[in-house]
Amino acid sequence: MTFVVLASPSAFAEPAKPTIVLVHGAFAGSSSWNGVIKILEKDGYTVVAAANPLRSVKSDAQSIQNLVKSIKSPVVLVGHSYGGPVISEAAYGQANVKALVYVAAFAPENGESAVALTGKFPGATLGPTLDTPIALEGGGKDLYIQQDKFPSQFAADVPVADARLMAATQRPVTEEALNEAATDAAWKTIPSWWIFGDKDKNIPPQAMAFMADRAKSRQTVVVKGASHVVMVSNPRPVAQIIEAAAKS
Repeated sequence: MTFVVLASPSAFAEPAKPTIVLVHGAFAGSSSWNGVIKILEKDGYTVVAAANPLRSVKSDAQSIQNLVKSIKSPVVLVGHSYGGPVISEAAYGQANVKALVYVAAFAPENGESAVALTGKFPGATLGPTLDTPIALEGGGKDLYIQQDKFPSQFAADVPVADARLMAATQRPVTEEALNEAATDAAWKTIPSWWIFGDKDKNIPPQAMAFMADRAKSRQTVVVKGASHVVMVSNPRPVAQIIEAAAKS
C-alpha cells in the first residue's frame, strides 16, 4: 500500500516578514520617517517609528532595546544620524535583530563618539549653525540648530516650506549624547546596510563611507545630491535598502 503525504498550504508559505524599527536622530523626530513608512507598509511590513529620547547613547539604547525585546518577530533596526550609535548599542546581544541599516548615520567603534567621527574627515558644518545651548537643571546642555540656518544645513534638498516646519519642530539632543563614547558595537556581529547623500553637511560623506567599509556593509548606496535627511527627500531608495536588509 502506498501512502501519499499531502503538505498543508502553510508548509509552503513564505516566512513572516520582520518588523522594521526606525530610530530617528538628533534635531529630528519620528515623523521624519513618514515617507519611508508609507512605502514599507504598502509592501506589507509592520513598522514602528520609535521615539528616541536624545538624552544619552546608553539610556536611549536601553529605551530602544526594551521596545525590541517586546517584539516577537525578527527585527530590522534602522537608525538615522545619532540614531546609528543608538541602534548599535540597542542591538547588542539581541537575538531577534537580524540586520542593521544606517541612514546617513554614525556607527562608532567602541570608544568613539559621534563628535569624534564627525571630525575624522573634513566637510561637516554643523557647529557654527548651532544655537546658544540651553542649560539643563542638574547639569548638561540641550542643543538646537538655529531655525534660519536649519534648511540649508540639515535639509537642503527638501522643499523650503517643509524644511522650515522641520526647523520649528526639531527635537534637541544633549551635548553629552553627541560626545558619549560607544561601548557595544553590534555592527561587528550583525550584518549592516548603508545609505547616505553625497551633499550631507552634518556627517562628512567620507566619514560614512569609512564607517560602512569598516562595518563590512552588505550594500552601500550613495544618493546624488541628497542632504542629511535623505529619508525625507528620497524615501524610495531608503525603503528599498531597508527591504533588501529585511529579505537577506
